Amino acid sequence: MTQAAPIDSASPRILLATLNGRYIHSSLGLRYLWANMGELQGNTAIREFTIQQRPIDIAEQLLDERPDIIGLGVYIWNIRETTELAALLKTLSPETTLILGGPEVSFETEQQAISAYADYVISGQGDLRFAQLCRELLAGSPPKEKIISAEPPALDSLALPYEAYSDEDIAHRVLYVEASRGCPFKCEFCLSALDKTAWPFDIDRFLDAMDRFYQRGARRFKFVDRTFNLKVEHSVRILNFFLERLNEDLFLHFELIPDRLPDPLKALITRFPPGSLQFEIGIQTLNPEIQDNISRRQDNAKSEENLRWLNEHSHAHIHADLIFGLPGETLESIAHGFDQLIAWGMHEIQLGILKRLRGSPIIRHTETYGMRYSHTPPYNVVATSTLDYKTLQRLSRMARYWDLIGNSGRFKHTLPLILDNKPFERFIALSDWLYDSTAQTHKIQLERLFALLHQGLTERFNTPEETLIEALWQDFTRSGIKGIPKFFPRHLSRKDIPTSAKASSVPRRQARHL
Repeated sequence: MTQAAPIDSASPRILLATLNGRYIHSSLGLRYLWANMGELQGNTAIREFTIQQRPIDIAEQLLDERPDIIGLGVYIWNIRETTELAALLKTLSPETTLILGGPEVSFETEQQAISAYADYVISGQGDLRFAQLCRELLAGSPPKEKIISAEPPALDSLALPYEAYSDEDIAHRVLYVEASRGCPFKCEFCLSALDKTAWPFDIDRFLDAMDRFYQRGARRFKFVDRTFNLKVEHSVRILNFFLERLNEDLFLHFELIPDRLPDPLKALITRFPPGSLQFEIGIQTLNPEIQDNISRRQDNAKSEENLRWLNEHSHAHIHADLIFGLPGETLESIAHGFDQLIAWGMHEIQLGILKRLRGSPIIRHTETYGMRYSHTPPYNVVATSTLDYKTLQRLSRMARYWDLIGNSGRFKHTLPLILDNKPFERFIALSDWLYDSTAQTHKIQLERLFALLHQGLTERFNTPEETLIEALWQDFTRSGIKGIPKFFPRHLSRKDIPTSAKASSVPRRQARHL
């Protein structure tokens, strides 16, 4: 739990709270609210929890502080737990004013159960509107409307939030920063499709804030900009800023547009050493017809050229995203996209099932493409006219097994044997075998996973035993597992494991992935 500022117990109290996915995450949104509280800042504090904590315990901790106002940040990943928390807060302390905000409650607001427990809901970017609402409430002039629409603020009117990160945050958490807001693209699965364009923060002001942040010890920066490389002159200045402060602890994460990588950016990217730079590339689909369906503008040939260049000429860790279940996409189309990304040398491929984000334009395809979504968060697509329920279930399991095997970095030598010359076909076949054999996609111990891969590759693909054992052993020596699985030949023993391999089970670049 993080406190950004002390509270004067003699004054009205305002708590800003949210439930993060894990402790290592931090809420940039709450810190923006705190930074822009004006004269109320000294009476406002941030309280962060995780979705693993019980709502009843969170409610107790919040109400122990006897706040007058509680603001809750609501997102797709915490809506279930936050709904329970909101119900408890209003049951236990109906006199406490409860304000909701965040993307999950900014659209279809009245249809959601959580809205019934709120006194007010701020729809949109509440950086300034939340503070204004608090002033109105504390002055005894509450607004008549329950749902309050907040327009995007002018960026130069915002106080930057980085002073709200505590020393504990800097030492132990991912630090989220943004050099711009919005997105000029209209990809219909994304809420950014509603933006008119992208707006950059004043670059000098932003870099001054980053310099102060860096001097406080910040080293792990995750940029949340949708289009970091859209305004190249700003991207160049930001990369130069960090190159001037480069040390072994620095780690930067950026989202890049894949088909825009001009020479000035390439020249700077090559100067970053291994383990310091990660790019998230939102490919989503490589099918031109599906790209048209979802209003996605992307030059696939240029994207391939740039991603191959990054793989061959830089030390950046490349994380590419694919979405399963887009309107009109088939299993064959998905397979082609996956195989292409493997061929381009991506270090990590995030496989995700399409989610119906509230407010996103993807809803317009519901009837045309038979889109059927789960009614519970995170609202995954469960069937389309081109991918039936069983197929999407297979793809969902494949995504989970891919995380365990392909993205984990633990099977560097074994993975090529799995993928061979038909990556998607072979991996989904292995995925089917794993599920048939275990009926599990979670809580598979690593030692058991090694044994399963040995059995599956032997039975499903007839992989030569000697080749398979050699690959699995090389991966096992870096696994950190204490015992040796029984399928390994008796002549292999712990003395064959190099000391350096025992010390670290995951490559440095993977271990520092945000």
